[in-house]
Amino acid sequence: MDTIKHIPENGKTRVVIIGGGFAGLKLARQLVKTKYQVVLIDKNNFHQFQPLFYQVATSGLEPSSIAFPLRKIFQKRKNVHFRMAELLEVNPNVQEIYTSLGSLKYDHLVLATGVDTNYFGNKNIEEFGIPMKSVSEAIFLRNSILRNYEKALNESDPKKAANYMNIVLVGGGPTGVELAGALAEMKNEILPKDYLELDFSLMNVYLFEASDRLLSGMSEKASAKAKTYLEKLGVIVKTEARVADYDGLKISLADGEEFFSYALVWAAGVVANPIKGISEIAASRGGRLRVDMYNKVSGLNNVYALGDLALQKEGEYQNGHPQVAQVGLQQAGVLGKNLINIQQGKRMKPFHYKDRGSLATIGKNLAVADLPGIKTQGFLAWILWLFVHLMAIVGVKNRFFILINWVWNYWTSDQSLRVLIRPDKRSFTDRASKRHQVKDPINLN
Repeated sequence: MDTIKHIPENGKTRVVIIGGGFAGLKLARQLVKTKYQVVLIDKNNFHQFQPLFYQVATSGLEPSSIAFPLRKIFQKRKNVHFRMAELLEVNPNVQEIYTSLGSLKYDHLVLATGVDTNYFGNKNIEEFGIPMKSVSEAIFLRNSILRNYEKALNESDPKKAANYMNIVLVGGGPTGVELAGALAEMKNEILPKDYLELDFSLMNVYLFEASDRLLSGMSEKASAKAKTYLEKLGVIVKTEARVADYDGLKISLADGEEFFSYALVWAAGVVANPIKGISEIAASRGGRLRVDMYNKVSGLNNVYALGDLALQKEGEYQNGHPQVAQVGLQQAGVLGKNLINIQQGKRMKPFHYKDRGSLATIGKNLAVADLPGIKTQGFLAWILWLFVHLMAIVGVKNRFFILINWVWNYWTSDQSLRVLIRPDKRSFTDRASKRHQVKDPINLN
């Protein structure tokens, strides 16, 4: 395999970071003023802000508002190189990675690839369900909802129209709860303005959770309040309801109950994708990689894992830390300092997670917050949620446009982004070039 081009061999110690999410991006930014050569690799050329995917899916925000080009972040940093590629394999014996662009040697390798949707082996749900792990999937959900409503207009049978209008969410974590609240508000305040001919008493938003309560990572009070808020908005919440199958229309619960919808959003679990050369050595529960207190992958030298991918045991977290952004950000902060310590000949410091609280929004003026020393619900929690998420967005311009959208949507209750964009099926230039490869004209014989 050829080497990745145009990354100089300049004698600097090379840190290769796989993944431009919260953890990978923070680590790369910490190392920009060091003597390291940093190579950041991601399958996308942008950082995406996952907590706001649901607002893209419900037409509240432009996709570009929660995505920021990685190259722009490092424009003036000569020691940082970005490549858009997929990781194929790691060879820890020779400290080399193999990607869709070629191979690359590393001195330190940091894996921050995050996790993917877990369908628990159910092929039907994997085929027909809609996940919410990327901007493109959020756009797909938005398109699916709008397409279904256009189709509902052409149904004279109320039951068939309801099948297009109903939306089922599976998973009572923050994604499911926040999306359910946003969809309920769309049903109550927005969609009836666009589809005057439809009877919205036919539409139901369902939220199914397999455990006995919503938001299992938060306090019982926050969980109960979230359920109350959702039901106040009209969401039908069912706990201890495990979805057993879905054929694209019929949702079958484990207890035999059936529901019908052409839109099922699957947010019921996550799993780490296997990394060839690493997972065979250190994979554990849910595909996560076992790491020590310095985030070094078990059994390997100079290989680290961060964020959702890392399984690190300490204190009350014997099954690993919660798979939330704060863990990855804190781990990246400590690892960044440790890599600088290594370069300066100093001792590394162990990582200890500090729980800074959890937030979840359900709708306008409705949210729950579990913060150190304070648990609050309602308007104050909603303001805290807005502030925390706005400050976490990358880029001043993005923050400005998000704030403008939020203010507009708050006062008008009318998102203006309900556009159904279906791209033409065209080949990328790399596919076309394979079809039209010719020999170098100089060597034609």
